[in-house]
This record gives sequence, C-alpha cells and structure tokens, in this order.
Amino acid sequence: MSSSPPIDLSAIPEDQRDAVLAVLRERDALREANKRLEHLVAELNQAVHGKRSEKLSEDERQLAFEDLEAAVAEVETQQDEQAPPRASPRRAVRRNRGNLPKDLPRIEKVIEPDSLDCPCGCGEMHRIGADRTERLDIIPAQIRVIVTVRPKYACRACAEGVTQAPAPAHLIEGGLPTEGAIAHVLVSKFSDHLPLYRQSQILARSGIDLHRSTLADWVGTAAFHLGPVVDRLAEHLKGSGKLFMDETTAPVLDPGRGRTKTGYLWALARDDRGWGGDDPPGVVFTYAPGRAGQNAEQILQGFDGILQLDGYTGYNRLTRPSRKGGAPVTVAHCWAHARRKLKEVFDRDGSEIAAEGLRQIAELYRIEGEIRGMGPGQRLSARQARTAPLVAEFGEWLQSQRRRISSKSRLGEKLTYIHRQWDGLQTFLGDGRVEIDSNAVENLIRPIALTRKNALFAGHDEGGRTWGRIASLIATAKINGVEPFAYLKATLEAIAAGHPANRLDELLPWNFQPSS
Repeated sequence: MSSSPPIDLSAIPEDQRDAVLAVLRERDALREANKRLEHLVAELNQAVHGKRSEKLSEDERQLAFEDLEAAVAEVETQQDEQAPPRASPRRAVRRNRGNLPKDLPRIEKVIEPDSLDCPCGCGEMHRIGADRTERLDIIPAQIRVIVTVRPKYACRACAEGVTQAPAPAHLIEGGLPTEGAIAHVLVSKFSDHLPLYRQSQILARSGIDLHRSTLADWVGTAAFHLGPVVDRLAEHLKGSGKLFMDETTAPVLDPGRGRTKTGYLWALARDDRGWGGDDPPGVVFTYAPGRAGQNAEQILQGFDGILQLDGYTGYNRLTRPSRKGGAPVTVAHCWAHARRKLKEVFDRDGSEIAAEGLRQIAELYRIEGEIRGMGPGQRLSARQARTAPLVAEFGEWLQSQRRRISSKSRLGEKLTYIHRQWDGLQTFLGDGRVEIDSNAVENLIRPIALTRKNALFAGHDEGGRTWGRIASLIATAKINGVEPFAYLKATLEAIAAGHPANRLDELLPWNFQPSS
C-alpha cells in the first residue's frame, strides 16, 4: 500500500512502536483518500465536460453532480480528520459563506468565559470586542393549530341580546385547513413536485392523520377559487403584441381502459425582458386532452400579434385567413430547433455539412448575446446591419445543400425541416421585440416535466386542468421574483375575505407585495 521504504520496527523502542504504527496507518489511509479524491474529481470533470454528459437529461446531470460533489466533500473531510495537527486552519466550506439574507431572523447565543476575573488578580476584566459568526440553521416545517376564540358579551341589566365578533372568513368554511396550509400543499405538489400521498406520509410522521383524498379536496377547492385569477392572467397575456407558445405531454389516467392516455399542457407565455419591455413576464398552462391545432386556436382567441413557437404543424391553422378567434397571427420560428436538428445529425454521423450549419448559426447567437437587453430599436438596427447578411448567406447555403443531398436521407430530412420554417425563421430580423428562439417558454415548461416524473400522471382530465391552473400562478410568481407560498397564502386569504371580482388585477402575481 505504501511506496515508502519499510520501517524496521525492531529498531524502535518497544514503548514507542504502537504510536509509530498508528502514524503509519494514518499515512496509508490518507494516501488512499487522496487516490479516491483524484478518481472522484476525474468523474466529476467527465460529468461536466465529457461528451457522454450530452446524453444525460438535466435531472440526470444534476443527480450526478450532487452525488459526486457529496463524495468529494466526504473525502476532503476524511483528509482533514486524518491529517496531523498543524497551525493552519482546516479547509473552509466553499459555498455561501457570508451570504445569508439579512431579513432572516437571527437567534443570538452569547457564550461568556467561565470567569471574568483577570488571571493576575487585578479585578474583573472589561469587554473590548467580540467575534461574531453566522451559521445557517433549519427547523423542519412547524405544524401548529390556530385556535380562534370569539368571546360572547351580554348586559347584566337588560336582555337586549348578546354581542360577539363575527367569525373570520375561510376558504373552506367549517373545514380544517387555514389558507396557509392549503398554500403549502399547493406549493409542495406543483412547485416542489411532491405528490399528495407523499405529503400525507410526511404529515403522518408529525402525528397528523390526513388522507390523500382530504388533501385532494383542498387542492380542488383552491383551484376553483383561483380559476378567475388565472383567467384574468390569460386575458392580460393575450393583450400583448408578442407571445410564446409550446406544449408538453401530461399523462392522464383513463379509468375506462385501466391505463393512461396522453393529454397536453399548452403553455402561453410572455417574456419581454430580452428587450426591456414594460409588461411583466407570465405564463398560463391550459390542459387539453389532445395535441390538435384547434386547441391552440381555442386558447389564443382574442390574440392578434406575433407568436413565437416551434415547427409543430398543428400551429399552421393560426396563420390562415379562416382562423377562428382573431386575425391570422405572424409566426416567428425557433432557431434553437433548427440548430438542434443539425446537431442530432452531427452527433450521430459527424457530418461536416451539419457542422458548417452549426457554425453559421453560432454566429447568429453570438450577435444576439451582444444585443440582449438593448431596446427594440437598437436590436433591430443591429440585426439588419449584422445579422441579416448572415441569415441570407445561411439561406443560400441551405438551398445549395438541399440540391445536393437526398431529401430521404437523415440530413436531408433535417434540412427540409429548416426549409419549411424559413419564413418564420426570418421574422426576428424585422422586429426588435422578437427573440431568435422560443427557449423562454421551453424553460417555463421544464418544471412541468419534474411534476410529471414524480406524480407519474394526473388522475383525471379535471386533474390536468387543476395542474395547469396552479402551475400557471406558481410559475408566474417565480419569474417575477415572488415567493410562491407567500403569494398563494395571501391570495387565498383575500379571496376568502371576499375580494371584489372587478379588482382581480390586484391578485395577479406581479402585483403582490410581501407587506400585503
């Protein structure tokens, strides 16, 4: 195990041999720890930078990072514990030192010396300063009971009746939960991706016997009362001049057949932060039992403007003069999808043609990175001067390659896909508000996939609608920097107290103020 010359223990005094053996064992253990650390660091680098990492999903990569980083920390701690004592301090924890939010409550613990008497006997010492350190402490969710007492008062001299304060309004009258409890269940399920049956198990550990069906009743009641807020959110988004749209699967149980069917959550989003727009970002998820384009047409009733989306053919009906619910929309197609098609071929075949297409698209994205955050006028000028010639060059290259390559080949199919989207891929050149891709909405639907993965499926079409409704408010709160639990708690309390229906805008996530 050791590469050092062996030590002749017979040359060491017998009463010192045990100590020497202990030092040798520590040395060998430290060397083994170093070897393990080197191996773990190599694996971590492979997970981060290796080609194989491109085949992992985002969840799989994060899991690899977590476990490898935890293993590295374990080995480093082992090294600290086994290293001989020295004057220099042990390694410092590298993350979040000194970055604890100032608004967190502080519990001060003052540790006084055992004695304040001066060792030289000249009296009591005086305080000249203090060392102050902060550590993060976490208390598991505290479950408590709110007891509401309403005293009754009556006059001793007459019989004019009894006076008592009215009972406070509750979302579920006569029910068990506060609005805060309901909000916690909603956030746990639709933000933290924790199914109701698991929440029931967690509560049971604290002695609270709440069946999953009871929690489902709370969710359904909240979804009903929050429905008008989501509807108003959708109206607000459709009043915009430019939106994103995408759809993702939402497996739903089909009791009649004893298996799941594929439903869809359609995401309609606004995100004007790329060009400094005044309207706050938001997203509404609408459940539909299928992927037919008529669902998008129904959702977009009342919207007339530019729609950023991928190349799904179901959206084609939105551009026709016969479109129901509004004028034909202007489509802005997604360069990220075009790039993805070429990358699929390059990763599989190493195609030089695909590599050239990727290089040209990368130039477009380099310019976009430089102008992100500028006003629409500046973005438009930069695109017309710098980007438009590159797009024209890419268009000529695209047509040249399509004439050379069979449309039935793998690469030919990808080039044909890009060709079919060509008009929409040029929309961003004529409007500084339009993004080069629809990544903004794809990022918003990613949490849906996590909920889907953990919950497996929705139990019914109505469950899919509830899923979309609550996810809309949580996602919109998050992208506006609003803490979802605080927002939902305050909103449910306002609804229970009879918030006027003609003032729903006050309940939209971007209008929430923590002090309210």
